[in-house]
Amino acid sequence: MLKWWKKKNLFIQVAMGAVIGIIIGLVFGQQAGYLKPIGDIFIRFLQMLIVPLTFFVLIDGITNLPGMKSLKSIGGLTFLYYSLTTILAASIGIGVALIMNPGKNAQGLLTGGKEIEPQEFSFIDNIVEWVPNNIIAGMAETNMLQIIIVAVIIGVALLSLGEKVSGMKKLINEGAILMLKITDIIMMLAPIGILALLANLVGTTDTKILYESLHYVLTALIGLAILLFIVYPTMIKIFTKFKPLGFFKTISPALLVAAATSSSNSTLPASMRVSKQLGISDKIYGFTLPLGATINMDGLAVTFGVTGVFAANLYNIPITFSLIMQFVFLGLALSMGTAGARGADIVMMAILMSTLGLPLEIVAIYAAVSPLVDTGNTVNNIAGDLTGTAIVHTRFGSEIESLEEAMDTSLPKPKMVVQ
Repeated sequence: MLKWWKKKNLFIQVAMGAVIGIIIGLVFGQQAGYLKPIGDIFIRFLQMLIVPLTFFVLIDGITNLPGMKSLKSIGGLTFLYYSLTTILAASIGIGVALIMNPGKNAQGLLTGGKEIEPQEFSFIDNIVEWVPNNIIAGMAETNMLQIIIVAVIIGVALLSLGEKVSGMKKLINEGAILMLKITDIIMMLAPIGILALLANLVGTTDTKILYESLHYVLTALIGLAILLFIVYPTMIKIFTKFKPLGFFKTISPALLVAAATSSSNSTLPASMRVSKQLGISDKIYGFTLPLGATINMDGLAVTFGVTGVFAANLYNIPITFSLIMQFVFLGLALSMGTAGARGADIVMMAILMSTLGLPLEIVAIYAAVSPLVDTGNTVNNIAGDLTGTAIVHTRFGSEIESLEEAMDTSLPKPKMVVQ
């Protein structure tokens, strides 16, 4: 039986774990909650990986680039893609919400007849907070934006110094190899961890929610579905060498992990594995994926857009063009500042309401339906990261491979064992 299990690839193992977990949740209901500690242990293992994996692999990805020219081209395209898709995602959420109008039939329900006006949002203070003043504290608090900024600075400095810091480059390279090996070991637990997580979720989630909350969930899911099934496949078809169906079949294990964990950071190991299977260079995905896991939250941007319209309707606020632009800007700004971990979306919804100057009662409604929405958020986040990685690979992959052949290959490269 063990030999048969080992022969199955990660997709089959994760899918089987997911199906069994759902069945256990449906059959045993609240009793399935006893499996929660197993799922929690799996999540903790993944959380253990987040900081060192991101730090070492991102720096290694930068230092393994052929030179500063490649960094500018790959980094520029990556940032452009992440920014544009986040804006597009927020716009999709707003557009679908304006059509569906969630909360329209419950205007004033949360205000007691009081008139509420949104406040203007200032981005300056948030930008200041992104810049670390203590990287150790940033790591201890898992402040991924600060960690990303420090890793990029170190990587760029090492790349510009060249052979003068060959010993430091080797240390970083070996650190990346170590973390990727640990990732392989922990990912062997994924089927069991996902089984426990889904069993607990299906068995213990309260489905008795208000009509408007369900309307809100439906609106968000429609927006997320448009992004996942229309926008990303179109991008793959137009901007990459991959076929959409084959591409999504290959990345499906990462999407399943995303659905089970609701954490972009926790899904990072699986995203790297499927990128390897796609034939993408570690010099590309080692840069794009850790960066995307922190700043590319397309799914959450969709939900931010829907939530903005939902809140405006509930609080009886006129939806003006200026307010819509504010929703788009906040979708970009706040999603880029969101930790890619389970539950972070609830915190960010509170921040969204606060920045708009709105009461926080709506956060309780979102928290009640978060398990239904956040899964779609994370799946889209990961699909967006991998789509962007494929686009960058198509644009610069052959160039990097050609330069690699001409470079000294004495340093070991991080490798991942693909089942």
